[in-house]
Amino acid sequence: MKKIKLLSSFLMLFFLIGNSVFSQNNSKGFALLELYTSEGCSSCPPADELLGKIQNEYRDKNVYVLGYHVDYWDKQGWKDIFSNADFTKRQYDYAQFLGKEPIYTPQVIINGKTDYIGSQETSLRNGIKSALSKPVSASLNLEVSQNENLISVNYNVEGTSKNSRLLLAVIQKEAKSNVKRGENANRVLSHYQIVRNLQSVDLNKNKKGTASVRLPKNYNGQDFEIIGFIQDMNSGAILGVKKA
Repeated sequence: MKKIKLLSSFLMLFFLIGNSVFSQNNSKGFALLELYTSEGCSSCPPADELLGKIQNEYRDKNVYVLGYHVDYWDKQGWKDIFSNADFTKRQYDYAQFLGKEPIYTPQVIINGKTDYIGSQETSLRNGIKSALSKPVSASLNLEVSQNENLISVNYNVEGTSKNSRLLLAVIQKEAKSNVKRGENANRVLSHYQIVRNLQSVDLNKNKKGTASVRLPKNYNGQDFEIIGFIQDMNSGAILGVKKA
């Protein structure tokens, strides 16, 4: 009888510890780094390289990198092939959220709350460390299936704010560009975690559903990935993130 009670007590303790560890793992912090960059900006290549380094170093941790190529450098002698006016608008939105204007490159925003000069490694690493120390306020689950040039994303969100959106980013993991004009003329530039498409889903009506995301022509499962994140559209804060 004593052995049965001891075994029962041991199993109960094991269960409680396991649940505690599971809960701690689920509440681990994350760091979403959004880099605003351009092939036309001479200050950007060091930031691109640094973010690529961070992406590789934190590959198996809760650190995510998104590289947005803005278009306001395109009239300075070289058009960035990855530039998109929507990404410029997103950077202006952050300027409103953070109360910091004018916008600039290279700029990195961590979790929608704090901005950094993208090439300043020490500051960025301190920002990542700070973000990882804070608990997650929302959870996100994603399941993805491909159908020709579209991806269907089944999403399930919990713990969001009233005015939050799910953003789904199609990411090209890396690329090189031979820049022939502008501030980076005659240089071969390396890019990492390039956002090729960013789609927004309103969560006010339904926090569970399916979204269709259009893919770039050169999409393949090996060189691309999908990253989803939840953003509070009142403050700009990122509430949760998930890689699919």
